[in-house]
Amino acid sequence: MVKLAWILLLIAIAGVGTIGVLVRASSVRVRKEISPHTIRRLVDVPAEAWARLSQKTIFFGHQSVGKNIIDGVRNLTESDKSVSLNIVETKDAKTIVSPMFVHATVGRNRSPESKIAEFKELMENGFGEKVDIAFFKFCYVDMGKDSNPEAILAAYCEAMDSLKTRFPEVVFVHVTVPLRAPYRRRAVMAAMDRLLDRSVELQDNEIRERYNALLRERVSGKEPLFDLALYETLDPQGLRHYSLKGGQEVPILARSYTDDGGHLNAVGRRHVAEQLLISLLDITGSSP
Repeated sequence: MVKLAWILLLIAIAGVGTIGVLVRASSVRVRKEISPHTIRRLVDVPAEAWARLSQKTIFFGHQSVGKNIIDGVRNLTESDKSVSLNIVETKDAKTIVSPMFVHATVGRNRSPESKIAEFKELMENGFGEKVDIAFFKFCYVDMGKDSNPEAILAAYCEAMDSLKTRFPEVVFVHVTVPLRAPYRRRAVMAAMDRLLDRSVELQDNEIRERYNALLRERVSGKEPLFDLALYETLDPQGLRHYSLKGGQEVPILARSYTDDGGHLNAVGRRHVAEQLLISLLDITGSSP
């Protein structure tokens, strides 16, 4: 009986050790690296820069993560009175009669083609004559392991090239696809997923990052780009968040920015909104 107890104890100890190894193997690695993408803050922006931005008409097409960003912009305008923006939700170009930050949902989730088509339709049906800056974003659910990022980018670029030709006075801004954070599964299951290469969110993030890399290669240094995915990986301390899959780094949404693994929480939406507004200042030549 004593011998059996010792055997069971040894098995339990071995099990705990194995669990520890699995958990360590599956943990999200975080590192700090020197990067040209410094996180800038609104406090460093003079009030006159915001005054110039407030005279621009901007259109932002989105779905739920974009709604999080708009909420973040509202939070910033409420807490910093120098950031004065008239935020209006509409798809009716006739309502755009003065400078404003216009936003609206475009397309359907899991259908990037529908988002491209509706953004183009809105621009061609009046928005193109009313706005100074226009952009829309895909959602993380629009791309996953079964998507073809090259085909999506080709369709996107074809539409944007057509719009740039038709509306040369409008500044079209490109946006990278947002990422997900690993699900908060129980530690052992998360470890087994990664070791057995079943981590779906990492597979999906690989595809999103492939699209983002192609987009960056195409437009960086040539056309305006808001690198949403990049800012999602950089936490307030400047640490870049990523995980490992097959020995390769896969960027992830910093967990401090999300409560459900995909949408932005109060911290995340304020952070992304801040970087978006500063990027818009750069685009309009309003930043110091």
